[in-house]
Amino acid sequence: MSPFAGSARSTSAWEHIRVTRDDGVVTVTLARPEKLNALTFEAYADLRDLLAELSRERSVRALVLSGEGRGFCSGGDVEEIIGATLGMDTDGLLDFNRMTGQVVRALRECPFPVIAAVHGVAAGAGAVLALAADFRVADPSARFAFLFTKVGLSGGDMGAAYLLPRVIGLGHATRLLMLGDAVRAPEAERLGLISELAEEGQADEAAAALARRLADGPALAYAQTKALLTAELDMPLAAAVEMDAATQALLMNSADYAEFHTAFTEKRAPKWQGK
Repeated sequence: MSPFAGSARSTSAWEHIRVTRDDGVVTVTLARPEKLNALTFEAYADLRDLLAELSRERSVRALVLSGEGRGFCSGGDVEEIIGATLGMDTDGLLDFNRMTGQVVRALRECPFPVIAAVHGVAAGAGAVLALAADFRVADPSARFAFLFTKVGLSGGDMGAAYLLPRVIGLGHATRLLMLGDAVRAPEAERLGLISELAEEGQADEAAAALARRLADGPALAYAQTKALLTAELDMPLAAAVEMDAATQALLMNSADYAEFHTAFTEKRAPKWQGK
């Protein structure tokens, strides 16, 4: 993401999500607990625009996506989205579905690691938001459900049919996307859908600890690793190793690479600059 923006200023306050900052760590909280953080048109748009703004900043080192109250996110709001889409024409429906996909692309393409802190339900679009994160930290109450076929839609929504097989394999992804059944934390961990299983009620704290570790680490190395993981999913091996070589050649000119050598020689911990 280019750091160069036009005339528009960064947004200072967000109406449909809560955003806090702490020394390089941004926490984005879905804050409709009375609706299990169900997403609205405006919440999707806020997430899309926030991620674009954060991606232009150089101060963001990690992002935590969490949900307030009893669950992470129950998906799209049935009344505000499903009811409204029944009255839309094809152009409007395409615009809406493209917007939801833009949120997932932004999560995958932003130049900093994203951690989903999942407790309770992560259903429908909520499950895909968690899936699009780089890490999913969940407590034992977490359950994931890709519900799209249960409302008569394709299970391949918002990039789920692209991402899920790459995380848990085609066979398991077929079952989850086709049937839409909920997967609870123990099975989700076994399948590889959960990156870290936290203690009961500790998903937010564990995600924050991981975010701090990432924020204090070599940000440039993390950003390039994330970019390569995404870019190389569909590359032949020859193209992938060439991209790896070019990336490493660039990073070997970085201040952080030189700092590691200096720190190693001086027998101290590196002081990462993200440069």
